[in-house]
Amino acid sequence: MIDKRIIPLAIGGLGIGTTEFTIMGLLPDMAKTLQITIPEAGHLISAYALGVVIGAPILIGYSVKFPPKKVLIALMILFTLFNALSVVAPDYTTMMIIRFMAGLPHGAFFGVGTVVASRLAGKGKEAFYISLMFTGLTIANLAMVPLVTYIGHTFHWRWYFAIVAVIGLLTLLSLKLWLPVMERKEDSHFLEELKFLKRKQSWLVLLITAIGFGGLFTWFSYITPLMTIVAGIKSSQIAYVMILAGGGMVVGNLAGGFLSDRLNPEKTCCLLLFLMMSSLAGVYFLSEYQNIALALTFVCGALSMSVSAPINIMMMKAAPKSEMMAAAFMQAAFNIANAMGAFLGGIPLEYGLSFNYPALVGVGMTFIGLMISIRYMYLYRSANNEEEEIMAEYVS
Repeated sequence: MIDKRIIPLAIGGLGIGTTEFTIMGLLPDMAKTLQITIPEAGHLISAYALGVVIGAPILIGYSVKFPPKKVLIALMILFTLFNALSVVAPDYTTMMIIRFMAGLPHGAFFGVGTVVASRLAGKGKEAFYISLMFTGLTIANLAMVPLVTYIGHTFHWRWYFAIVAVIGLLTLLSLKLWLPVMERKEDSHFLEELKFLKRKQSWLVLLITAIGFGGLFTWFSYITPLMTIVAGIKSSQIAYVMILAGGGMVVGNLAGGFLSDRLNPEKTCCLLLFLMMSSLAGVYFLSEYQNIALALTFVCGALSMSVSAPINIMMMKAAPKSEMMAAAFMQAAFNIANAMGAFLGGIPLEYGLSFNYPALVGVGMTFIGLMISIRYMYLYRSANNEEEEIMAEYVS
């Protein structure tokens, strides 16, 4: 039975995932209403991502002294408010500002939520509880994004933001009812929280996330032309392809948390990055075979979320006194991975190469992430050995 205390975090993830990914399918509708081009409408996605990157460390930095429950409620109020305002935004400029503001609490919510989830878990279940929080994000990709995209196309894209605002209200209610009160950090302040950036291990985890995880975004950013042009799937069936990828995300997210608790986060991360590299190589070589391409869609979808729990646990270990700020930086790194994967994956396309070539770029990125992950594992093991030696000397 699922611990009801984790449900508010999962519902919040559902709302965040819905607002982040649904907009991609509604850009033509929004462009028409706001009287802009589709590329200009794409800047609304960038504005939200910029809000995530900027808002995560700043909001965490100024909220660490408050109880986590109050912080999560405040962040969700901001998220709900600005998505509600998106319903009535009259023009492009206003919408750009509102989307930026809506992105500000995104990373901070997951940053605080990651630490809260680990505290709610019993010993040895931290990664699994973190994966439960991210289940909301995966369900958004599986069910809510296709559903809300359909509603937005059929009726009006503004319904998309209204639905997200309702999910925000449900999150607020569940936070109030089910999330327990936790102690705040009395001896912390903004600069103190940033001290984790002095540790080499912290930067290695951020690099693993931005580069290694970015490899999968080379595939996901161009999945529609890959499946229609290379695999030969009809455009009318792409919605089912996305559902298949979303199903993989749900399974992979939970599997990653389960596996991380039974091995350890470092070994799990290395294993998953190796599997990512192998699956992306499969996409490059085998996407012309339709059935194999569909199978790889599920596998890549699963791997795209499987690393979330172990990589967050690795960061929390690397920043034991700054967990919330470190988790917030992780959300910024995930968004950098998104942008970097889409940009680097698009380079071979600019030279007229086929849509399976972005996956080849992804192979290179995940290989680099794997090498950094192995380096991190070595450093972390060395740090543990040093601590054990110091303790042994002290006892003797």
